[in-house]
Amino acid sequence: MPGLKEIKRRIGSVKSTKQITKAMKMVSAAKFRKALVRITELKPYAEKMSQVLSSLACTVEEGHPLLQARPVKKVEIIVLTGDRGLCGAFNTNVMKAAINLIRDTQKTGAEVSISAIGRKGADLFRRRKVTLRGRWVGLSGRASYADAQGIAKDVIDNYMNETFDEVQLVYTQFKSAAIQKVTVSRLLPLAPQDGSSCPPDKAQDKGEYILEPSQQAIFEQLLPKNVEIQIFRAILDAQASEQAARMAAMENATKNANDMIKKLTLQYNKARQASITKELMDIVGGVEALKK
Repeated sequence: MPGLKEIKRRIGSVKSTKQITKAMKMVSAAKFRKALVRITELKPYAEKMSQVLSSLACTVEEGHPLLQARPVKKVEIIVLTGDRGLCGAFNTNVMKAAINLIRDTQKTGAEVSISAIGRKGADLFRRRKVTLRGRWVGLSGRASYADAQGIAKDVIDNYMNETFDEVQLVYTQFKSAAIQKVTVSRLLPLAPQDGSSCPPDKAQDKGEYILEPSQQAIFEQLLPKNVEIQIFRAILDAQASEQAARMAAMENATKNANDMIKKLTLQYNKARQASITKELMDIVGGVEALKK
């Protein structure tokens, strides 16, 4: 049985850990509120822009390189994780989905290239000795639209040069503080929002849209911007999800620390009582020996 000093030292250590996890929860709560505001403001704009462009792509005659599907021989998979841990299964779930997607894609005979946004994903692929085509780290909590523009430019340039024929994005979609869902979405070529093909009746229906100055000018301006917006949305989704997951993880850690402190305190009290009882027995035994 551990001694009193050892138990007391463990109680002090757990109390220190509890203070850290409690402080981390408070910090994550503050960061979560900021991340929630950013994704809440961006999401309606991103959804509507994607919806309009998807519908427009079904109603126009002339195409654009970012819209044209071609035989899929090479697939780019962009994996979006956090830069830090201590957020439960947040990073693990994304990596599991990414690995499954890589295996499924390779089974189709397509060649896979991987890019990582976030240090955790980049480090895992490095440990697996996987060569990354792109790597962007240090964005957690401070990603700007300029960062999304830089990533989008790299993706668009390589897609236009036919370095790859399709781009898949793996990230965590924020639903609520309690629910975050790992999502796989096709970034390029642009597809209808529900993932289905264009309905036959929509392909000929052009009365809903008046295109000014021209269809080509609209596509050249809005399609690259849409890629930027969707990447930025995924980053903000992931950041809000990460902070929510870290809040939950730190809350659970604090509760576990409280439970451990109670158990150790009970163990300490039992050990102390046993020590006092032993000392009393020694005193009584000594007194009885003197009487004889």
